[in-house]
Formats: sequence, C-alpha cells, structure tokens
Amino acid sequence: MLKARVLTALVLLSAFLSALFLLPKMAWALLMLGVILICAREWSNIASFTGFQSGLYLLLTLFIGLMLLPEHSPSVDLLIYGITFFFWALLVPLWLSKQWKTRKLPLMALTGWILLVPTWLALVELRSISPELLLGLMAVVWVADSAAYFAGRRFGRHKLAPAISPGKTWEGVAGAFLGVTLYGVVWEMWIGSAAPFSSGLLPGILLLWLLALFSILGDLFESWMKRVAGIKDSGRLLPGHGGVLDRIDALTAAMPVAAFGLLLGNYAL
Repeated sequence: MLKARVLTALVLLSAFLSALFLLPKMAWALLMLGVILICAREWSNIASFTGFQSGLYLLLTLFIGLMLLPEHSPSVDLLIYGITFFFWALLVPLWLSKQWKTRKLPLMALTGWILLVPTWLALVELRSISPELLLGLMAVVWVADSAAYFAGRRFGRHKLAPAISPGKTWEGVAGAFLGVTLYGVVWEMWIGSAAPFSSGLLPGILLLWLLALFSILGDLFESWMKRVAGIKDSGRLLPGHGGVLDRIDALTAAMPVAAFGLLLGNYAL
C-alpha cells in the first residue's frame, strides 16, 4: 500500500508540474475542467445520486464550466468567490457543528457545485497570473496538512472533531499554523513584495493563515460527508490514495479564498 501511495504521488506530481508550466492557458483550463468532472462524479457517489442523476449532474457541471470558459467580467468572479467564501466561513462551520445529515438532491447538487466550480475557476485564474503563484498557494495547503500531521502525531492530545475525523487534534491545528507561518516568512524573503505579500509580511501571513484554516474546513467537510454516506473514499481512481476529491478536498476551500483575496486586493488598488 505504501509503495502504491508513493508511486502514485510521484506520477501525479510530475504530471501536474509538467501541465502547470508547459500547457497553454486553454489547455490548462480544459485539463482542470476534466479533473473537476472526475470530482463531480465522485461527489455523485457521496451524494448517493442514481446513475441517471449522476450522468445529468456531470453534463450540467460540464455546461457550467464551458459557459465560464470565455472571458467574463471580474464582477462574475467576485460574486462566485464571495458566495464560496460565505459558504465556507459561515455555513460549513454550522453544518459541521450541527452534524447535518441532509441527503436532499437539490441541496447536495448545489453544494457540489459550490465546492467544485469555484475551485476550477481559481486554478485557472491564479495560474493565468503566474504558475509560480498558484504552486506557492497550493503549497500552503500541503505545508499545513503535513505540519498538522506531524504535530498531531507528536503532541496531539485534544481531539478537534472526534465524531468527524478522530485523528485530527488541536495541537495539529497549531502545528499547521506554525508551519504556514514559517513557510510564509521564507516565501516573503524569496519573492519580496509580490502577491500575496504586496501589502507587507503581516497581511500576507494573515492570508496564509486564512488559507490554512479553510483547508482544515475543507478536509473536515468532505470527511463528514463521506461519513454520512457511509464510504471511506470518494473513489478508487488513485491507487493507495482513494479518489481525486480525497486529494483536493482542502484545496476546494482554500483556492477560491486565495483568488477572492487577491481579487479584492486588486479592486482595492
């Protein structure tokens, strides 16, 4: 199992980096849309859609993506990211605290789109600004996850959400924030005044903390939805890793927030 996980991770990382730095803009957008469609199929499993409902959901997701492919107004992005931000900042914490177990088709479909469509937009638009910027922001999530794992394993005593994800601890959360802080200091020293540190080190670190917080929410939310559905993994596409959605659950919360923050910064300027 460990060998399969490592091999799969190396293949995925190599393919991702090659696409990130080599593909033209439209090819990158279509590739990421394909990834989102795979995630939409896996979300259909979590939502317990029937075969017909799942097929229809994939078609509608593809239609939404193709409608957003042409150049559109930044105000559209602002609206989409704004809705996503309030979903993660207000609704998801309430959803998790109340441990809602809704399976209503319209709500599950809409929730899936709020998870996936803004993530796709953020991956496309952040990459159009700079592949290095997108990679750096994604690395915030990876650093937070790794730091939380090692801190929780070494110091974990107090459970974060035992009914949702028994392995997560408050000590792990503290480790995630510490790891992200150190990462941010190194990043700021390396890139200077470029985004996300264009307003200084402290605002940049605050943005990275926000990404770390939302990445934890993204992880917890998918864990809860899978627990409600009675499944361990969202899919079986990736040997040793489960589904694609399992690997990007934290990114579905963090990347739209990153794009939202940078977009608001541009408006402020």
